[in-house]
Amino acid sequence: MRLSDRVAIVTGAGDGIGRGIAVHLAREGADMAICDINTATVEETGRLIAETGRRVITETIDITDHNRVKTFVDQVAEQFGQVNILVNNAAIMPVCPIEDQDEATMASILTVNLLAPMVFSKYCTPHMRKAGGGSIIHMASVTGHNGHPGVAVYGATKGGLIALARGQAMELAKDGIRVNTVSPGTIDSPMLHNFIKENSENPEAARKAFDALHPIGRIGTIDEVARVFVFLASDDSSDITATDIRCDGGYAVQGQQPRA
Repeated sequence: MRLSDRVAIVTGAGDGIGRGIAVHLAREGADMAICDINTATVEETGRLIAETGRRVITETIDITDHNRVKTFVDQVAEQFGQVNILVNNAAIMPVCPIEDQDEATMASILTVNLLAPMVFSKYCTPHMRKAGGGSIIHMASVTGHNGHPGVAVYGATKGGLIALARGQAMELAKDGIRVNTVSPGTIDSPMLHNFIKENSENPEAARKAFDALHPIGRIGTIDEVARVFVFLASDDSSDITATDIRCDGGYAVQGQQPRA
């Protein structure tokens, strides 16, 4: 119970890695505030958190609505008394070469993946300062380290989050607020399943290709990523800030996007 008496906010918690992170934080003792654009899925995550015995606030939010973001954060602080942990996980990943991608889609990727984490951080920071410190963790990606065709704009936002965390960490260190990023490789998650479905004529071959790109011989799991977030949220990482942790099975050192 490394997170007893703490309150965590997780965005994009409706399914996949976001759901896994939220449930793992709750199992470690944190009261949870979760949001997603999909009502049905975020409510299901809320039920899973309730089964751990922790309190949970579940909200359907379009995180591009910045007034709604502020209202949500303030609601969490008022109802639970504090905010200690922020996980900016929500993201979108349209696959398309830049020359073929319309500007509206580019703007949407930037707004959801990069601007929204800035806005959530902006409104959570005063509550963390009041609580005596906290931990902000942005979901980055190996695409923020490596170049991948078709997801260059997505990768730019993930590289931007890594840079954002470093700057925030310097701004907030004096307040006891740590800021880090996590860069997963390919993870067995709904995002991967959708990617393969939409971009491969042979899903089984594509999955094998992803496994082969990881030096450990397989893609990662949601639980493996979630445990890294628990570590960064807890006092076990009390001396770690302005750092990116790659949980990618070595992918970023040697990887190219598979084509199958």
